[in-house]
Amino acid sequence: MMGVLLTEEAAAPGGMGLFTIIYLVVIVGVMYLLMIRPQKKEQKRIAAMLADLAVGDSVLTNSGFYGVIIDITDDTVIIEFGNNKNCRIPMQKSAIAEIEKADAE
Repeated sequence: MMGVLLTEEAAAPGGMGLFTIIYLVVIVGVMYLLMIRPQKKEQKRIAAMLADLAVGDSVLTNSGFYGVIIDITDDTVIIEFGNNKNCRIPMQKSAIAEIEKADAE
């Protein structure tokens, strides 16, 4: 009877260590699925949207202004705001939140 108790006691710490490792792996997997993966998908969506910019597209900036793209360079765009055609502001491409294509109308 005493030999059986010693064997069970010796096996318990090893089993708990394996359970802890499996628990940590599951927690990291859940965090990846809930936090990291959606963020990477959103970054890919934004990069694809910015790569698809064209002159004449209507855009919404991060600051909430609507405008039309009139010129595009490598990392900046010139956006015309309002109907008076006098307000042209250069902005970084990353300041664009949404795009409405010109040919969609």
